[in-house]
Amino acid sequence: MFAGLPELGISNGEDLKETLTNCTEPLKAIDQFQMENGILLPTLQSALPFLDLHGTPRLEFHQSVFDELREKLMERVATIAEGKDEDRYGKLEELLEKSFPLVKMPSIQPVVMQVLKHLPKVPEKKLKMVMADKELYKVCAVEVKRQIWQDNQALFGDEVSPLLKQYIVEKEAALFSSDLSILHNFFSPSPKTRRQGEVVLKLTQMIGKNVKLYDMVLQFLRTLFLRTRNVHYCTLRAELLMSLHDLDISEICSVDPCHKFTWCLDACIREKFVDGKRARELQGFLDGVKKGQEQVLGDLSMILCDPFACNTLVLSIMRNLQELLSQEALPRDSSDLMLLLRMLSLGQGAWDMIDSQVFKEPRLDLEVVTRFLPAMMSVVVDDHTFTVEQKLPSEEKSSLSYPTTLPDAFNRYLQENRVACEMGLYYVLHIAKLRNKNALQRLLPALVETYNDMAFGDIFLHLLTGHLTLLSDEFGSEEFCSVVFDGFLLTSFSSKENVHRHTLRMLLHLQHKVLPSYMETLMKTLEPPKQCSEPVKELYTNLMEKLEAQKKSPPPPDETPSLDLGLHPVTVPTTASTPTTPI
Repeated sequence: MFAGLPELGISNGEDLKETLTNCTEPLKAIDQFQMENGILLPTLQSALPFLDLHGTPRLEFHQSVFDELREKLMERVATIAEGKDEDRYGKLEELLEKSFPLVKMPSIQPVVMQVLKHLPKVPEKKLKMVMADKELYKVCAVEVKRQIWQDNQALFGDEVSPLLKQYIVEKEAALFSSDLSILHNFFSPSPKTRRQGEVVLKLTQMIGKNVKLYDMVLQFLRTLFLRTRNVHYCTLRAELLMSLHDLDISEICSVDPCHKFTWCLDACIREKFVDGKRARELQGFLDGVKKGQEQVLGDLSMILCDPFACNTLVLSIMRNLQELLSQEALPRDSSDLMLLLRMLSLGQGAWDMIDSQVFKEPRLDLEVVTRFLPAMMSVVVDDHTFTVEQKLPSEEKSSLSYPTTLPDAFNRYLQENRVACEMGLYYVLHIAKLRNKNALQRLLPALVETYNDMAFGDIFLHLLTGHLTLLSDEFGSEEFCSVVFDGFLLTSFSSKENVHRHTLRMLLHLQHKVLPSYMETLMKTLEPPKQCSEPVKELYTNLMEKLEAQKKSPPPPDETPSLDLGLHPVTVPTTASTPTTPI
C-alpha cells in the first residue's frame, strides 16, 4: 500500500517494524518515529497533546490535514497548467518525477493523475508504465489515454469497438420499435437530438481535438461498413463530424474535407428538404473535388449513404416531381432534380466505391429519367383518370376499371436499378400517406422483386408498416389483406426473419382491424419455427395474448392521427391532358 515511499526517503511500515524489533524502549522509539515523520511544524508539537485530551486519534488529525493539502495541491496543479508561465509544463514534469513513485498509493494517486492529465506530452516512459498496468490505465484521465491511444491503434480499437456495437444495436432496436406511427418513426428525431446520443458523446470525448484519433475512428467506420454493408456506420460518420462541429473543434473540422458539405446537408436533413440554394452549395462542393483528391468522394459517398440523408434526398425528389407536374415540365429539364439524383446515386454507390477504391462518381443511367420517371408519372395519370371517371354522372361513365398492371419500364427499373428502386419505394410510401388503397393494391405486388431485395430491408418495412396504420380500416377487407400479406409480406417472411418481425409488429397494432377469419389463417402461417430468434417468439406470444384479451373485451375506437406528411400538395392546372392529383 505504501510502495514508493523509501524511494523518496520517507519511512514506511517496514521501517517502523524494524525500529520496534531492534529497540530496547518501544515507547521512546514510537515518539521518535512520530517526531521524524509527522508534520514538520515546530508550533504544532505543543498543540498535539490537546488533541489527545479530546480523544482525537493522531491518524484522524493527520488524515484531515493530508486531505486538505492534497486538494490544495491538485488545485495548484490546475492553476499552473492553465497559467501563462513559459516553464509551467517543466514545473509539472518536475512534480511528476517526485510523485510518480507513489502512483500506486490510493491517497496520492489522484495528485499524480492530475499532473498527468494536465501535461500535453507525458514522458514516454511514464505512458508505457501506465499502459502496462491495467489498474492505472483504468483510472487515468481521457486526456492521458488519448496520448496512449494515438500510438496504439489496437488498444484504441478495443475501447471503441463496444461503442460501435452499441450504436448499431440501438439503431436496429429503433427500426423494430414497438411504436408504430407515421408521425413518430425512425426519421423523426432531429440531427441535433441524435448527436446527443450516448455513443456519439462518448466518441467525441475520446477523440477530443486529436486528429489522429479522429482518423482512426473514420478508418474503423469505413472498414466495418465494408465488412457488413450496414448503412448505420455512415450515419455515425456524419453524426461524429457534426458533434465535433457543435463543440467548435476547429482542429478537426478544418482538416476534414467533408466538413462544409456535411454541415450544409445536415441543415437539409433538419428541414427534410433540399432547397435550390442549398442544392447549388452541395453541387459546388461535389464539383470542387480537385484532381488528385478524388478519395474525398469515398467519404462524401458515405455521408450521402446515411439513411437520414437518403430519406431527405428522396423526399426532395418527390416534391420536385410534384412541382414539375404542376408546371407540365419533363423530369430531364429540371437541373435541381438531376442534382438530387446525382447525390442519391453517389450515396447508393458508396459501398462499391470504397470496396473497389475507384473514386469516381457513378454514372446515372439517363433512362431512369427518360423512362422510369415517366412510367411512374403514367401511374399517377391512370389513378387520376379513374378518379375523375368515378365522379362523372352515370350516363357519361365508361366501363373503365382500375388498372391492375404496371408499365414494364416501372417494373424493370425497380428490379435493375437501385436509384430507381429507392424512388419507387418512396412513391409507394407516398401513396400510403394519401390513403390511396387502389394505387397501393396495384403497386405492392411489384415490390416482391426489387433491386437487391430493397423492399424487404428494415428501413423500408419500418416506414411501410407505420404508413399502413393510416389504412387500418381497409384491413377488414379480404382483398386488401390478401394484397398486403399474401401478395407482398408473406412472399419472403420464411426466408427473411426481419420480414417476419415487421409483420408481427404491424399485426400487434392492427389485429383488431383484420378480418377475423383471415387473422386466424395468418396466426397459423406466422407461427415461429423452432430455430427462430427470441424477438420473433416474443412478438408472436404478445400477439396471441392480445387476441385472447380481445375475445374477452371489445377494442377501443381508433383515433385518426392528424398528419404532417412532409410533402406539400401542389395545385395542378386543370386541362384535358393533365392529371389533377398531386404525385
